Amino acid sequence: MSVVRGNEYNSTLGLLTGIDLSRNKLSGEIREELSTLHSLIFLNLSENHLEGKIPMEIGSMKSLESLDLSINKLSGIIPQSISSISFLSYLNLSFNNLSGKIPTGTQIQAFSPLSFIGNHELYGPPLNHIDEAGTEGPVQDHTDEDNSGSIDIKWFYASMPLGFVVGFWAVLGPLAFNKAWRCTDFRFVDDMIIYKFLEWCM
Repeated sequence: MSVVRGNEYNSTLGLLTGIDLSRNKLSGEIREELSTLHSLIFLNLSENHLEGKIPMEIGSMKSLESLDLSINKLSGIIPQSISSISFLSYLNLSFNNLSGKIPTGTQIQAFSPLSFIGNHELYGPPLNHIDEAGTEGPVQDHTDEDNSGSIDIKWFYASMPLGFVVGFWAVLGPLAFNKAWRCTDFRFVDDMIIYKFLEWCM
């Protein structure tokens, strides 16, 4: 069964504002005539067996606010015209066989990556982890960098007491165990005190 037959639309069909044919085991292609329903606000054809391409003129459905074509077998590119649907606030094209670069446009790039997942040959923002060749690139993991920085900080603070102890005993250790050095040091300190006192008095 095809979603839209080749019959002419009457005036009543042109006034439709919503179509929900999800989970109906529909098959075949989405006909280009569907894009002539300019009054349509929401369209849900998800979870069927639809094949072929998304209608190239889908962008002419200017009133469309919600479009769900997920979980089908649609292939080909996402039409650039879809980015011209100004009121589109919900889009789900996930889990199809779509390929190529996601159309550019503020509206499209604002959608969640979840709207496009499951299309292995699809790339471009908001699928930032997909490279220009359409293959999945490595997703940078900053966890190791963050953990490394945290470890460096911990070692810095842990080494401060050790440095203090080493420095303390490096200076005062010899004075504690060498009487000659201790006497010399104390005499030097006394001379400095007397010198500063006399300098202050003069």
